[in-house]
Amino acid sequence: MAFLQGILKALIMGVIDSLKGSVTLFYLDRNIQESVDQQSPRRRTRNVGTPNRRLSHAAQTLRRQEEPKVLRRTWQCCLLNGGVFWLSIVVFQYILLLLKYALYLMLDHNPNVGLSVWGWMELVLQWTFGALWILPLFLLSKVVNALWFQDIADSAYRYSRGTPQQFSSVSKLVADTLFSIVVQALFLVQTMLVSLLPIPVLADLMSLVHMCLLYSLYSFEYKWCNMGWELHRRITYIENNWPYFVGFGLPMAVFTNLSQNFFISGCMFSMLFPLFIISGNEANPVTDVCDSRLKLFSPVITISNALFNRAIGFR
Repeated sequence: MAFLQGILKALIMGVIDSLKGSVTLFYLDRNIQESVDQQSPRRRTRNVGTPNRRLSHAAQTLRRQEEPKVLRRTWQCCLLNGGVFWLSIVVFQYILLLLKYALYLMLDHNPNVGLSVWGWMELVLQWTFGALWILPLFLLSKVVNALWFQDIADSAYRYSRGTPQQFSSVSKLVADTLFSIVVQALFLVQTMLVSLLPIPVLADLMSLVHMCLLYSLYSFEYKWCNMGWELHRRITYIENNWPYFVGFGLPMAVFTNLSQNFFISGCMFSMLFPLFIISGNEANPVTDVCDSRLKLFSPVITISNALFNRAIGFR
């Protein structure tokens, strides 16, 4: 019983911690600004003897690096993904409804012809809209979001934990990033395969657990990378403390599952993810509540290792 209570407590704490970012967001910038203002006089005192031009340039550079931008970047994510991307999809759907209604009025005397015409007309419109607007904007938003997410994560990390630790070499950073992308992509495939299990309840539950852990990895990865943790350490930490991280990723998994539309789910993720980055940065995970490691990432790690070893062997 105590074992189950510990798991339940860790899961609930994960849910609570994941929602704290929505509160922290509104005072984090103010705290960062106060910290910068407090450090500025000390820097001026330490650098009294430095040349004015060099001091001014260094101070301006440092000021730009430490400029509070968490809230601004979060609003930009919401504007791009919700105000532009999501809204355009909604408007397009309403236009389709109006066209459909107009077509029915025009062909009211022959409804079968109206249905046939609308069938191919809707398909052409959707494919055209998707190819010329949705897909390019989706790809562009992914690139822009990645830059903004990194800004948010770095600003929050500098305030709460100091200067991020760098990997020992650029090649090590690139290898870790590529390996992480492959592992996460394969884990998504594994999640889809799990959702096809013949027992619906088990399939839904296992798929949900997979997505919770993946969203937790997304949220904490910025913080752990800034701490110098490699991918194997990040995944091992999640698998060892899975009750907490299932709870942490649960709200995001629920929110993004509200719509079956892939692009709308992507919009929802991009709008909420900055809050989860902040939550992950501020969180202190509940650890050591379960002796059993949940090795859900092990299959994709094995496959990824084999792929990279084969790629290296071909060189």
